[in-house]
Amino acid sequence: MPGLGERPGQKGDELTRPNPTDRGKLGTKYHLLVTADGLPLTVAITGANRHDSMLVEPILDGLAPVKGRGRGRPRRRPVKLHADKAYDNKRVRRYLRKRGIIARIARIGVDSSERLGRHRWVVERTIAWLLAFRRLATRYDRSADTITAVATLAITVICARRLPRRNY
Repeated sequence: MPGLGERPGQKGDELTRPNPTDRGKLGTKYHLLVTADGLPLTVAITGANRHDSMLVEPILDGLAPVKGRGRGRPRRRPVKLHADKAYDNKRVRRYLRKRGIIARIARIGVDSSERLGRHRWVVERTIAWLLAFRRLATRYDRSADTITAVATLAITVICARRLPRRNY
């Protein structure tokens, strides 16, 4: 349409890239860091062709302090990190060891994915909650700023829905 600043051949942005598993169609991938009960802490958005392990460091470094129930300083890092086989490489394991985080990552060719499924379903459920927001499931917005803002707003709504209800 005239006036929008983009021509039909200019679809997508830096967060929309060809999906290697879907005949090269453009797509977006959402990377989430969640608590043990599925509460989303942070989200990162990349093109579909970006490898999962590349986002471990930015997500963990961008984690805000979480105030616990006990005394002392707020935690800046998780105790353990459960991840699937896509995160099994030396760089990720070295980074987690340096930060003092216990890595629970299935090893490629050695471990079965079934044992990891006990913890992985929590992340998959949270991704399903995120994609229940139609603007994220079908990407209508073309700019990276807009889609990042919508994803952050969606995570805020998910967290607000999980708060206990009080009757006054």
